[in-house]
Amino acid sequence: VLPIGEAKIERAGTDLTIVAHAKMVGFSLEAAAELEKTHGISVEVVNMRTIRPLDREAIINSVKKTNRIVTVEEGWPQHGIGAEIAATLMESDAFDYLDAPLERVCGADVPMPYAANLEALAIPQIPDIIKASLAACYRNKN
Repeated sequence: VLPIGEAKIERAGTDLTIVAHAKMVGFSLEAAAELEKTHGISVEVVNMRTIRPLDREAIINSVKKTNRIVTVEEGWPQHGIGAEIAATLMESDAFDYLDAPLERVCGADVPMPYAANLEALAIPQIPDIIKASLAACYRNKN
């Protein structure tokens, strides 16, 4: 039995936090492995497991450790869990630890298509997560 409201660190890392839930956890783990292999970026992947209640403490602690964050979700950007995580960081002392703005990877802001090829374009894919992660890691570096 899994505890309700407790996130799980699926992969420990030191350079970047990726927060995801459901199907996007697997995509995030694959992106993390690719980022480490090709760019030497150590990614911590946080599996939220539940979004209500949301384990804010786990997310905040991970951001304080890595100083960068990417949220990944299949939902639309407006009113999404990534927006809630952004608000959580803004309202906590974790904001002072951020070295770059939060990057959100979300579904496209369109009605969900039924054709498989169009659905793949409407929901986040591993290259989208990698692109956002690189933006978070290389922003503000001189």
